[in-house]
Amino acid sequence: MRGDTATAVVADEAIDSAKRRQIVDGARSVFLAQGFDAASMGEIARAAGVSKGTLYVYFDSKEELFAALVKSQCALTAERLFELQDDSHDIRGALRRLGLSFVEAVLEPSHVSTVRMVIGAADRKPEIGQLFLTAGPRQGWARLSAWLATKAEQGELVIDDADVAAKQFLTMCHGPVMMPVLIGAEPTPPQERIAYLVEKAIDVFMAAYAPKQG
Repeated sequence: MRGDTATAVVADEAIDSAKRRQIVDGARSVFLAQGFDAASMGEIARAAGVSKGTLYVYFDSKEELFAALVKSQCALTAERLFELQDDSHDIRGALRRLGLSFVEAVLEPSHVSTVRMVIGAADRKPEIGQLFLTAGPRQGWARLSAWLATKAEQGELVIDDADVAAKQFLTMCHGPVMMPVLIGAEPTPPQERIAYLVEKAIDVFMAAYAPKQG
């Protein structure tokens, strides 16, 4: 009997999670098409295929829904990043894998559209920008910073400020391509271009932080 109850609870939680994702996906399409200010909860409910009453069961306000969307996208992006092993002594190889995964993730259409929505909303609601920064970039900086600090402690890198070094590396990887894609001036670059930029970023990074020989 207890097992049946536990199974039912798990099933209910799965349905609840699926419904939330359904609503967030519908909200994404409305926010992207109309912007934060113009979007209404009624339009979001229609896009998500739920009643307005159901929508309010899950989200009290448009602001809360937008925040959930931003957190959801940041979580999806984070899942693809920062599989860094402390016991890996191939620094260049680890940075290469990270750099490629990072650039591919931030250039995903869903991530680019989320950044555009955040920029559009942040002027009137700066807390949205803070939410995105905390849920996304700061998480990445912290993870890479911790790994770099470990490598410095092990003598494999010479870094006195791991936080700055982490931001430098990630910016060098995506900086040349993110802005043109974000503003729609250029399409997503081919894999060969991304690989080239990441390799150049590694060259500069290692020139600055690799132990000097001799």
